[in-house]
Amino acid sequence: MRSGSKGCWFTGMPAWALLAALVPVAALVLGPARAQDEGALARWLAAPHRSAGNAVRDRFRHPLQVLAFLGVKESSTVVEILPGSAGYYLEILAPYLKARGRYIAASRDETAAPQYLADHQRLLARLAAEPALYGAVLVTKFNADRHEIAPPGSADFVLTFRNLHNWIDRKEIDGALRAFHRALKPGGVLGVVDHRGRADLPQEAQMKTGYVRQDFAVALIEKAGFRLAGSSEVNANPKDTKDHPEGVWTLPPTYRLKDKERAKYAAIGESDRFTLKFVKR
Repeated sequence: MRSGSKGCWFTGMPAWALLAALVPVAALVLGPARAQDEGALARWLAAPHRSAGNAVRDRFRHPLQVLAFLGVKESSTVVEILPGSAGYYLEILAPYLKARGRYIAASRDETAAPQYLADHQRLLARLAAEPALYGAVLVTKFNADRHEIAPPGSADFVLTFRNLHNWIDRKEIDGALRAFHRALKPGGVLGVVDHRGRADLPQEAQMKTGYVRQDFAVALIEKAGFRLAGSSEVNANPKDTKDHPEGVWTLPPTYRLKDKERAKYAAIGESDRFTLKFVKR
């Protein structure tokens, strides 16, 4: 939602400020409790502790709409899978949930590759350095279904952002989904955002590009004991042609081609993504 110093085209206000101003109006439609939750989320979205590198991604990732679509509340117990030291959603969710809910960071275990272990240590250092924001964060281990990411049946939400393609490629997806199912309460929500693949190509042909066919993802997840409860196009990007030389990593924020045609890929923006809400059966 936040877009740097640029304002909304018809008011000149920053987008996050306009959104916060509209919360009282939203109460008429959504009810006061939901509007209160969205107002709190909007305030954390605009909070000064957020890194500039994360805030600039808001216009592509639409965190407020995503979390509202999934139904996250201040009193929720939320497990985020592999938030990483950059902590895009960590910066928003951990302080938002601190007083009444719980944020659980399901991070790497000791078998992870050195670069991931190093990032895990940076995550731990970040949490320790900012106890006012992150002092209530619980860190657990995640590696397919080798660990309990939360006590069984305790989580209201398990959230994963742009990870499915990795687990599918490494044949770890079934184990990961078992871990999510075990952690969630009956009726708990699994929220999934990932790079949406081409419907005219089989999944196998797209594996090395980072893209996942939406129908393929839905079938895998429903087979694991979940029911698709809804989908949102909030993270859709029709500019993404999905035929880039380095796959999804050609686009921002990775820019794997570095300066080669950088302006072209910057104009496309981040990848086209599906946003899916599943309920534990």
